[in-house]
Amino acid sequence: MAERSCRQAEETGTVVRPQGSHAPVIPSKDDPKQLPDPVSDLSVGGWEITDEPVGRLSVWAVSLQGKVWYREDVSHPNPEGSSWSLVDTPGEAVQISCGPQDLLWVTLWEGQALVRQGIDRHNPKGSSWSLVEPPSPEVGLMHVSVGIHVVWAVTKDKKVWFRRGVSSHNPGGTSWIQMVGEMLMVDVGLKDQVWGIGGEERALYFRQGVTPSELSGKAWKAIVAGRDCDWSHSGSLSSLLSAGCFFGDEVRGSGESSAPSDTDAPSEVDRQGPGQPLPVEPLPGLGSHTGSAPHPGSGQVADWTEGCASPAAGTGEATPACEPQPGPASLPAELPWTNVDLQDPARGPGPSAPGPTEAAGLSSLGLLSLGLEETCGADEHPLWAWVSGGACAVEAHMALKWFTVQPGLSPSVQALSLPITPAQTTAWRKQIFQQLTERTKRELENFRHYEQAVEQSVWVKTGSLQWWCDWKPHKWVDVRVALEQFTGHDGVRDSVLFLYYVVHEEKKYVHVFLNEVTALVPLLSETRPSCTLYTPERTRQRWPVRLAAATEQEMNDWLALLSLSCCESRKVHGRPSPQALWSVTCKGDVFVSEPGPGLEDPEHPLPCDQLFWWQMGGHLRVVEANSRGVVWGLGYDHTAWVYTGGCGGGCQGLGSSSGSIYIQSDVKCVRIYENQRWNPVTGYSSRGLPTDRHMWSDVSGLQELTKASARPPSLQWVWDSDWYVDFSVPGGADPEGWQYAPDFPASYHGYKTLKDFVRRRCWARKCKLVTCGPWLEVAPVPLRDVSIIPESPEAPSAGHSVALWAISDKGDVLCRLGVSELNPAGSSWLHVGTDQPFVSISVGTCYQVWAVARDGSAFYRGAVSHSQPAGDCWFHVASPPKQRLKQVSVGQTSVYALDENGNLWHRQGVTPSHPQGACWEHVSNNVRQVSVGPLDQVWVIADKVQGSRGLSRGTVCHRTGVQPHEPKGRGWDYGIGGGWDHISIRANATRTPRSGSQEAGGEQEAPGGPVRC
Repeated sequence: MAERSCRQAEETGTVVRPQGSHAPVIPSKDDPKQLPDPVSDLSVGGWEITDEPVGRLSVWAVSLQGKVWYREDVSHPNPEGSSWSLVDTPGEAVQISCGPQDLLWVTLWEGQALVRQGIDRHNPKGSSWSLVEPPSPEVGLMHVSVGIHVVWAVTKDKKVWFRRGVSSHNPGGTSWIQMVGEMLMVDVGLKDQVWGIGGEERALYFRQGVTPSELSGKAWKAIVAGRDCDWSHSGSLSSLLSAGCFFGDEVRGSGESSAPSDTDAPSEVDRQGPGQPLPVEPLPGLGSHTGSAPHPGSGQVADWTEGCASPAAGTGEATPACEPQPGPASLPAELPWTNVDLQDPARGPGPSAPGPTEAAGLSSLGLLSLGLEETCGADEHPLWAWVSGGACAVEAHMALKWFTVQPGLSPSVQALSLPITPAQTTAWRKQIFQQLTERTKRELENFRHYEQAVEQSVWVKTGSLQWWCDWKPHKWVDVRVALEQFTGHDGVRDSVLFLYYVVHEEKKYVHVFLNEVTALVPLLSETRPSCTLYTPERTRQRWPVRLAAATEQEMNDWLALLSLSCCESRKVHGRPSPQALWSVTCKGDVFVSEPGPGLEDPEHPLPCDQLFWWQMGGHLRVVEANSRGVVWGLGYDHTAWVYTGGCGGGCQGLGSSSGSIYIQSDVKCVRIYENQRWNPVTGYSSRGLPTDRHMWSDVSGLQELTKASARPPSLQWVWDSDWYVDFSVPGGADPEGWQYAPDFPASYHGYKTLKDFVRRRCWARKCKLVTCGPWLEVAPVPLRDVSIIPESPEAPSAGHSVALWAISDKGDVLCRLGVSELNPAGSSWLHVGTDQPFVSISVGTCYQVWAVARDGSAFYRGAVSHSQPAGDCWFHVASPPKQRLKQVSVGQTSVYALDENGNLWHRQGVTPSHPQGACWEHVSNNVRQVSVGPLDQVWVIADKVQGSRGLSRGTVCHRTGVQPHEPKGRGWDYGIGGGWDHISIRANATRTPRSGSQEAGGEQEAPGGPVRC
């Protein structure tokens, strides 16, 4: 019976082990859906899928043809399952790994990985595949292993990688992290513990320090796992017997399988009588290595489950070891199949004595070692080829005794790290700690009478907030919040924010290190005061931590405290530098960031998701600055403000500098739309079709909004007027304020025609905000746009006034006189004549003034200079075909414009002799605002940026690869967002420090190099 089972297993290539014995799973030749060829990889998991029936398993297989198969109806009562189902894949699979829950990864032949989406108790096979690129395009993935919350992988160059951000709602993770060491393979076991086989020395390793809070672990440690030929020096027979482990010198051949059980024979020593020798057959060409095995070419495997009596076989009695059936002694050169029993055979010239127990935790670790053709020397270690820890539970409190130095392995290889002192025992650590404590006491004894200069302390603030849960059911969850702030001996403060919550009657927590927070942003919400915390990782995912409070005051208190803690952790104090980046959110909050020296490096720029943004007091719609410290801002009510040099203010009571904070107010309008449809009997009526928009709605028509339900933007705003008809809508309106169109939605106009069957009317109501910040009002002209000349690095730092141009709310072009560092507000306005109203203006580093008129066309102002600040005449520049421009931004040599449809354009052919350029070239779409700096760097506010949960609107983006010979750049780097409305990069004139070779080669500029003013 054992022979028949083994032969059937060899023919099928697939083996499932039910009820303590191996039973073949034979595919049906009549069913084309069954496996047409043997299996090259197999993975079992899925026993912890949420709400799954107890005992159900997921068995996945990869055939030699690269196809993925799923075994139906596998459970504890029916471990063999019923049938195979083919799961289509977009590529040829080579390896598969299934976790206990809903993680399933597949390695493709091309080196990429596939992640199965939609696995749950209703659909254990999942619904679709998503592709994950390898860490390096040149080196693909070779092996992958998944657990509950982790994914480990090995690339073809034997590098080990850990997948960051893996979770149930994001099984594909976010990015790869390279780990120390090289491996042939890794395996994730229970509780996400990790095992591995070394790349060069092929030693067995275990990942130490893997905990729920540290899923990647800390270090690799080599495990002593001796073979039958080196029990005398690398492992103890008694330890192997107590652990129930089977270490075999097996070479897995095509279509063959050998899987001795670690549970079928709990007491193998009892099977061998005290006076019975082990049957030994010498193997040709293997030296002194002997074992109990069939002859080569016999096609038989020694069956430990049915060939010998065991409890799993039903006898319950221990019997002497069974001899394998011998086969014909032919083909002596082929490598045989062997099963190494755990009796005490006579090996070599003399017996080997068992050592102390040192592998008590390896009870369920399956191992396969290659190198049968090699002689086992006294100083050699086993060359392992495969490991599986799927049933080996390692507790954090267990004292593991696996890690002793194997012969042939250096201490540095033992830990896969740099060589360190060999004393690593607990006693040694206690001794070192005691010596350090005594030395500290001796050194401090002489300074007891001195007053302590810096006190190390811990300070904690607790409270109750609400946290937006990242997973289903995606709702607000009540949490206990604790901000722990500690001060080190060096006086540096750092903080950690803890969120404690309960899910399914289980207490959990989330923590955020405030020195990793890149932005703390108040949210624009009508229902509850809330804010978001960004980190670089969550910035890339477009999924920040969202918190809400019960009252506005409570939210402001937490915002002030968290903002102060973030700034202290990053040592940010005082006013920003003149080179700082300025930005404004859709809520009107002003943020500032200090640029790093490599931010504009053309080859390796600093990722803009690493920038730290902190809030500056005040409320504005637009902020513009230059590198001489002149900063202007515009409110929603078109009031102009100038920066005073202070820091702080705002509704959150941010840390303020006395003497530079002033009261600031802003006014904006809330607009709703009254919609009507033509009725042949009654004329225009408030009764529309069933498919029409709401008769009172927002501008999109998707949200119902009436005069009674409309609210100010947030709780900080209060109504400042009653509802009135707004006649200043795009497209115009009739005397009653109505706009007409053929249908919803369409292009509206201010007059009725016979084809107009719908109309709408805009109602507006003003609301007012009063706050404080480092801003002074510049009276008395309301402004629509403002631009300050960006100082180039070659320009003199002082001695001349700063050019500042603006557009009034009526469309007039103005030039501000007398602006300088000492007088940033300037002295007076100079009107510049135009033949039509303008909407946008920008001045470049060489006094190039570009503007956009209300009709969407562009204009260039000629002969502008320091001595002639207003220039002499306008030159018309046609807009891109079929587009109306709405904004323009000019740097040193580059001119960028934005049209009403969100398309970004670059002006080609701009030279000193032909400053108007030649033509427009399209760069990108979905752009809301653009800013070009003095180094021709390009930053934008973009819409529809893909994140892990959907599209993000209002995201700060940096154009990469911008160089003199490639002014358009090559791609985008995505930063903070969404919810941003404006950014100004025009103050950052910091060049990347160049090496000596770059400086030597940079003396001669390329033909298309920068224009010197």
